[in-house]
Amino acid sequence: MKKTLKIAAILGVLLIGLYFVFKKVNLNPSHSVGEVIDSLNNVEVYYNGVVRNIEGRNVIDGYNIGMKYQCVEFVKRYYFEQYNHKMPDTYGNAKDFFIDQLEDGKLNKQRDLYQYSNPSYSEPKVGDLIVMSATTFNKYGHVAIVSKVDKNNIEIIQQNPSPFSNSRETFPLENQNGKWNIMNNRIDGSATK
Repeated sequence: MKKTLKIAAILGVLLIGLYFVFKKVNLNPSHSVGEVIDSLNNVEVYYNGVVRNIEGRNVIDGYNIGMKYQCVEFVKRYYFEQYNHKMPDTYGNAKDFFIDQLEDGKLNKQRDLYQYSNPSYSEPKVGDLIVMSATTFNKYGHVAIVSKVDKNNIEIIQQNPSPFSNSRETFPLENQNGKWNIMNNRIDGSATK
């Protein structure tokens, strides 16, 4: 009995230690935190290391862009630099960028953007903000920007997907009964000016 408790205690301490190591240690030696790894329309994407890493708050002219170098920081900085757009609600996690109860094509007043569900009658376009739901391993959700659209696919550009993931990802796009469906069950929808 004592031996089992001792082993359980040691395993518990090891797991807690591993949690903190994976939370703060850069697991990908190919990049360093804050390194520019991509860009869209001259708005840069920065490498963040582990998903929960935060390098302080990014504030431009008193406007809260977000926590460096989280996904929300990139999409808000993109909309600010590309469209001079300031969201009325400057806080929130990625999943908070989509309001489930809002009808397709209606104004999301918190973001001052028109929100579209997935699927939607509105075809995705370059510059749209994509919102992904939370998962078991990411309770905050994820946001990205549509960087390319063709007949059968969309490409997104994203910041902070994970230490080894690409900044660009492609999803199939299908028109089903007049509605455009981005074929990924995590994508709640999109938002645009």
